[in-house]
Amino acid sequence: MNNEKISTVLGAVALAVLALLAACGPQQPEANLQNLTAAMNAYLAKKGDLCLGKTQWPIDVPQREAGTRSRNAVQMPVLEHVGLVSASAAKVQDAKESQQPTEIAVTRYALTEEGKKYFHARETQGDFCAAHLTLDKVVGWEARKDEKDASAVVVTYTYKIDAAPWTGDADVQKAFPMMDRVVRGAGTMQLKQNFKRTQTGWVPEGV
Repeated sequence: MNNEKISTVLGAVALAVLALLAACGPQQPEANLQNLTAAMNAYLAKKGDLCLGKTQWPIDVPQREAGTRSRNAVQMPVLEHVGLVSASAAKVQDAKESQQPTEIAVTRYALTEEGKKYFHARETQGDFCAAHLTLDKVVGWEARKDEKDASAVVVTYTYKIDAAPWTGDADVQKAFPMMDRVVRGAGTMQLKQNFKRTQTGWVPEGV
């Protein structure tokens, strides 16, 4: 066998080995019901809390805002009504640009022992949470319109919810309408979540 034939044979063997290695390597996960259901379950296990955006406690509401429609002026008395916070009078320095700090009166709201049960501490920033969502079912998915291939999808899903008892209070529902909408929408409301395909599976985006 001459050198040219040997080279050709070796080249064919090398290509066969590379094809075999590629076949044995990690496979890209498909966008199917099983894979995306697993991805949704993992996502909601970590990020399924329905929180109210109250990350820093205690919360001070200036007395000049009493009776206004500012968010905390409306919501904090309601949380006090259901026993989740307690109110006390305090004074704080109100520093404004180009002005000397002045002392103003505030109503200070602190979490009660019951309220502390709903504050979820996290590595970055905690939050006061009303419920936890789990997956009901994946309704469907579609490729992201801003992606050129199928490496990113938008999953549409319905959810189950484990809501705190106080979310059923009429005053709470009125003060937190978006929370109430999500709680009432369990099993019927459709939410969406973006996922990106990686070698190890589908991972959430925008989290």
